[in-house]
Amino acid sequence: MIGLTPEGPRITNFLSIDVEDYFHVSAFEQVSPPASWGSRELRVEGNTERVLTILDATGVKATFFVLGWVAERCPQLVKRIASGGHEVGSHGYGHQRVGLLSQEEFRQDIRSSKAHLEDLTGCEVLGYRAPSYSISRKTPWAFDELYAAGYRYDSSIFPIQHDFYGMPDWPRFAGSTVKTADGSWQPGESSIGEPTLVELPITTVQIGGKNLPIAGGGYFRLFPYPLTRLGLQRINHTEGKPFVFYLHPWEFDPAQPRMEGAGLKSRFRHYLNLNKTEGRFRRLVSDFSFGPICEGLQL
Repeated sequence: MIGLTPEGPRITNFLSIDVEDYFHVSAFEQVSPPASWGSRELRVEGNTERVLTILDATGVKATFFVLGWVAERCPQLVKRIASGGHEVGSHGYGHQRVGLLSQEEFRQDIRSSKAHLEDLTGCEVLGYRAPSYSISRKTPWAFDELYAAGYRYDSSIFPIQHDFYGMPDWPRFAGSTVKTADGSWQPGESSIGEPTLVELPITTVQIGGKNLPIAGGGYFRLFPYPLTRLGLQRINHTEGKPFVFYLHPWEFDPAQPRMEGAGLKSRFRHYLNLNKTEGRFRRLVSDFSFGPICEGLQL
């Protein structure tokens, strides 16, 4: 799906939506423990429908990384995503950061989510994205578990430094992740018989040798849209690479309930410019070409 533009070939980028609700986010984990989720207003279904409506109108297909907790409560939403021609990936089950789980707990989390999503859609779930991009050097066993569970690719690494996530030394673009002789997983070319996953990092723009976030979430709401567009155009036209863009359905919902007791930084990150997300998103899907991850990786 490559067309010509005045700048040259039009690259198909990866559009991803992390399907979770406003009370699931890691920034609120101290004031919104899982035990409280059942009593909170569920808004993810309506907000995801808003995203789907925009994509339907523009003919754009995307990858939706669906939280298992959401899938259990909104099965028709998962079926609607799949029937619309979008890819369904796993966001795990309980939106707990990987480093807060034991290896056994992580195994159960990613397998239960995968199985439930496959039962609902009738399609194999190939991709995984960790809550808050929380696979790190401290959790090397996460790749072992993803590979053993049958996932083909992972999109959990954000090559920046952040207080919740980040592996700034990881390659910026998609490539193989291979289990080495010492048992660790490293970026590199695979050989026959070696356990291998495709890693699709969240896209950064490199300025002065430093990776800076540009492709979604709070950064999309923080930076003026022309700046975001400029950075993404640089990746497509100067580097000749597709970018990975991500958003959450709750980012389209300025009327969502406010979380009591959350810290100032968490509230700033979460609520900043929610009223601007939809307008900017409509411009984004008009300005760039997008498709689901599985098609771009040819899996």
